[in-house]
Formats: sequence, structure tokens, C-alpha cells
Amino acid sequence: MATTELETGLPSVRQMQTLIRESKEVELKLITNDLLTGKMSWQDQYCVCLVDHYDQPTVVWRQAIVYMKPKM
Repeated sequence: MATTELETGLPSVRQMQTLIRESKEVELKLITNDLLTGKMSWQDQYCVCLVDHYDQPTVVWRQAIVYMKPKM
């Protein structure tokens, strides 16, 4: 039986939760070579939601993310 819950013990999940809680702007690089910037509003075991400067939410599949880093 596969788990359907977010594994909160994983460092990547904890880091994303911190970025959500602190409303930090992040940069997401996708496998399509697209670069998205915005603030993460939520995550689940499959996707993350990034809200851009126009308050437009974009849901991104975790599998599509090459890297994520906080904007300085």
C-alpha cells in the first residue's frame, strides 16, 4: 500500500514548508528549461503551487522541477 501523505521528515519537504511559512520568493527551474518565480503557497506529495507577482497561481508537478532556490 503506497503512502498518500506528505513525508514531513524529509529535508526537502521541511525546506519547502519553511519557504511557504516565511513567504519567501523562490525560483523554480523546470525540465522544460522554463524558469518560474514567485511565492510557494502550498505543497502536497505530487505538486507545489507557486503564486507569481500578479497573484496568479501555477500548480507544478514535483517531477517537473529541476531545482528550487530562494531568491536573494
